[in-house]
Amino acid sequence: MKKALLWCTLLLSTHVCLAASPYLLASKLPAADLSTQLSQVEKKLQAEGFTVIGRHTPKGLPTNASLVVTDPAMLEAIRTIGGSSIIAAGIRVGVQSDGTVSYMNPDYWFRAYLRGPFKTAQTPVKAIQTRLAKALGEGAGFGGDVPEADLPNYRYMFGMERFDSPNSELSSHASFDDALKAVQDNLAKGVGNTSRSYEVVMADRKLAVFGVAMNDPADGESGWMNKIGADHIAGMPYEIFIVGNKVFALYARYRIALGWPALGMGQFMGIINTPDAIRNTLVRVAGGTPAGN
Repeated sequence: MKKALLWCTLLLSTHVCLAASPYLLASKLPAADLSTQLSQVEKKLQAEGFTVIGRHTPKGLPTNASLVVTDPAMLEAIRTIGGSSIIAAGIRVGVQSDGTVSYMNPDYWFRAYLRGPFKTAQTPVKAIQTRLAKALGEGAGFGGDVPEADLPNYRYMFGMERFDSPNSELSSHASFDDALKAVQDNLAKGVGNTSRSYEVVMADRKLAVFGVAMNDPADGESGWMNKIGADHIAGMPYEIFIVGNKVFALYARYRIALGWPALGMGQFMGIINTPDAIRNTLVRVAGGTPAGN
């Protein structure tokens, strides 16, 4: 919030400062167990034409979960754009055991994930926003504010990673099929104490994305999310994606900051070891060799 307000004060008075929040609150659900609440939300999303492709229920966060859905028009836009846009295939909705429901703000996340080509996908993005609000209700935004113009090239602060930072690459394989098999097999085996939350494969375009639950008690998401805000559950799961014969995952100094842009520097320092721990875990999932091994 403070960074967004500072940016606004620096703009010329003839310009309008538009900022976006990463999440939107939905209508609260009646009290029920988490599984029942997830089923209720699934039905609402399906009624609005979304396809449910996964549930994210990481260990160590028993009161928080997320649903991941896809939208046909958005998938077609991603197919046309190609490349790293595949990371935007999953649309995330968070559910908490107290009945709180939230969902990713499409305008925020697609600006960041699609970057330059965002303008070619604005029609499906707006339709997704409208249908999510119809299905779940639309309340206040939360999680921080980032100027819209900053999102395509977002970074938390000077010197930190952006979307396309080189250390987002995890491994390289002989072919797309080999890369896909490595990730699928390693998630099936639970390498690094992980599991698959969802999967979208566009084999004809040599693109794929997976949601990864990181369940390790020490290095998994429960440890660091409980320090910085598990109410941002609609920011998860973490993605690992394939473009051609290469496997990527957005480096966590970018990916966590994008999902928690209001973090103070003290909070960020409290999870200082998390980015490398996440990368080492996902390198193993990608079929590579973690640092130090």
